[in-house]
Amino acid sequence: MTHTPMTDTHTPHTTPFPGFTDPRPVLVTGGTGKTGRRVASRLAARGVPVRLGSRAARPAFAWDDPATWGPALDGTRAVYLAYAPDLALDGAAEVVGAVAAEARARGAERVVLLSGRGEEGAERGERAVQRSGLDWTVVRAAWFDQNFSEGYLLDAVMDGVVAFPAGDIAEPFVDADDVAEVAAAALCEPGHAGRLYEVTGPDLLTWGEAVAELGAASGRAVTYQPIGIDDYAAGARAEGYPDDLVDMLVDLFRQVLDGHNAYVTGGVEEALGRPARSFTDFARDAARAGAWA
Repeated sequence: MTHTPMTDTHTPHTTPFPGFTDPRPVLVTGGTGKTGRRVASRLAARGVPVRLGSRAARPAFAWDDPATWGPALDGTRAVYLAYAPDLALDGAAEVVGAVAAEARARGAERVVLLSGRGEEGAERGERAVQRSGLDWTVVRAAWFDQNFSEGYLLDAVMDGVVAFPAGDIAEPFVDADDVAEVAAAALCEPGHAGRLYEVTGPDLLTWGEAVAELGAASGRAVTYQPIGIDDYAAGARAEGYPDDLVDMLVDLFRQVLDGHNAYVTGGVEEALGRPARSFTDFARDAARAGAWA
């Protein structure tokens, strides 16, 4: 349920960490994905060597192929773990724990894990990484703003109706650029080891309010239509999405779309010393960049 990423319109932080001279690369898993490509961009802007972790990279990295882990991790100093398709999946914690252990065995010293809020499976993944023996940082993120502009909700926005099983609950949507900047800082700056940053945007918005912001910024007629989870699943299957993916989404949505994540945190400011970026700013800049043209 992904789409071709749009241009990253948020300027990366470009000040190198003073004294950073380690020539060993940082492995960025999901290096072409929503957060991975942003993390890689920010590290490169700081002068940090980067090794992309993807099936197409050389050496290749694939979560479901343990034979690729060692060659991709060999000689790295740190690793960014963004498990796909979702850390909440059964078995994901064991996999990220095994990759972290392999990273340590190959000489890495630091790991940053992308996690999700209010997901039991994701919290198991966090604990697995915390037990790895590496200096760890967890970035526990809210729902990405960019799901509306370069993710699985892009087509719905373009069609003019975002039908989603979120009812009238509120979510503190977070900008993927903020997530990436927190992760990049944790990968190459001191002071982040042993920290769990729960990152959100600065405002709580219902899905209806968020979609209205998208319409105002883009000039498109787009509305939010709350639907039941079973109806969402039936629609996804009718569009041809695989049953295992639909089942995963249903399980995930039942966990996180019940209102227990409806609160704002200060994780972005804790990590970066500045406020989190607002959904309004995201929508304005994404519209200017042509996300919904």
